[in-house]
Amino acid sequence: MPSTRRSRSAAPSADPAASAAVAVAAADTASEAPTFTITELAQEFDITPRAIRFYEDVGLLEPTRAGRNRVYTHRDRTRLKLTLRGKRLGLQLSEIKQLVDMYDSGNDTRPQLEAFLVVLAEHRNQLVQQLDDLQVTLAEIEQHEQRCRMLLRKKKA
Repeated sequence: MPSTRRSRSAAPSADPAASAAVAVAAADTASEAPTFTITELAQEFDITPRAIRFYEDVGLLEPTRAGRNRVYTHRDRTRLKLTLRGKRLGLQLSEIKQLVDMYDSGNDTRPQLEAFLVVLAEHRNQLVQQLDDLQVTLAEIEQHEQRCRMLLRKKKA
């Protein structure tokens, strides 16, 4: 759950200057984006704080500091979400970083989507090759199993 810093303003004052100050403070507070602690992100995404610090070390996340504590923004949360999605797809961290960095590139998502399609096609080709290799290996195992069973039948007879 995001932790937000919001203050409750007092009842409007009869003094116009005080009312204006309260209105400005309320507008500033309302415009603050939610921030997250490392513990909150770790719990939300079911990962360890150590994993989050690792993603920070490789440049995927860039939290600010409040004293000794890391403060993660909505941007960091989104980048972490994209990173974990890339990991689930089996992408390498360098590929994930390239794609996540494009997330910050602005409103034109075309380059990001085109790059993502290239990465996905390469990854699909790798997986198809691995699947072919696994099928060959499974066929070899089946042949060995059949040979062993045949030898066992001969020994029984």
